Amino acid sequence: MTSAIKKVGVIGAGQMGNGIAHVCAMAGYDVCLNDISAERIEAGLATINGNLARQVGSGKIKEDERQNILNRISATPDMSAIGKCDLVIESAVEDEQIKRKIFEELAPHLGDETLLATNTSSISITRLAAATDRPEKFMGIHFMNPVPIMKLIELVRGIATDEKTYTIAREFSDSLGKTVAVSEDFPAFMVNRILLPMINEAVYTLYEGVGSVEGIDTAMKLGANHPMGPLQLADFIGLDTCLSIMQVLYEGLADTKYRPCPLLVKYVEAGWLGRKTQRGFYDYRGDTPVPTR
Repeated sequence: MTSAIKKVGVIGAGQMGNGIAHVCAMAGYDVCLNDISAERIEAGLATINGNLARQVGSGKIKEDERQNILNRISATPDMSAIGKCDLVIESAVEDEQIKRKIFEELAPHLGDETLLATNTSSISITRLAAATDRPEKFMGIHFMNPVPIMKLIELVRGIATDEKTYTIAREFSDSLGKTVAVSEDFPAFMVNRILLPMINEAVYTLYEGVGSVEGIDTAMKLGANHPMGPLQLADFIGLDTCLSIMQVLYEGLADTKYRPCPLLVKYVEAGWLGRKTQRGFYDYRGDTPVPTR
């Protein structure tokens, strides 16, 4: 743990937020988990419990540790309680207006020294920081999915972020047992600037009939030694998230190479968002995933 941070607030109890709460509590921090409804917070806590049970089963932690970790996480539906944390990490949906609204609602409840962070995977840190009363105490702390397993954190400073904020964020990231890569504040940072155009290109390859879903994924797994094919990975990330990151790249860099594939747009319009909706490039409703094209 870092001396500057003892209590962490996490706003958003979904896939990323509950993972962030999990690793923070594992590292010894007290965690306040917030979302727009008590049901969502409960669902997040249930996921954390299940993931910790798996860690007990695989021998990574002991049963008494699991209980201690769970005891450090409290459901916190009230924004005023979140404001009392030393660090608040926003991990809501990848939509700039929603994120700005959260920071505006949070502002009156914050202590003078509270640091703010966003887990955005693509949106400008400088712009989000400007929507707060403390741009110098604002950072991008971008975790990878699934948070308990993935080793990387991308740290992103906005134009106004001061050195002390960066130093604390770095110490905090190190204390979670993660490896830090520092990115400049440009659209989609490093990982997604490289990864998402590759996924988008895989969708174009499907759209143009160059290969099937299965063919493309097999080719990249065995031909490029990727652990997961790009279309399978897109389903895992969520096709709506993939599309929103491509739109941020396309709008932010004004280069046609980042144009989202029309087929990706069509899948999102259909509500086929990948694993979370049971259908994307694969159909997950049976015992084994079946390609949808």
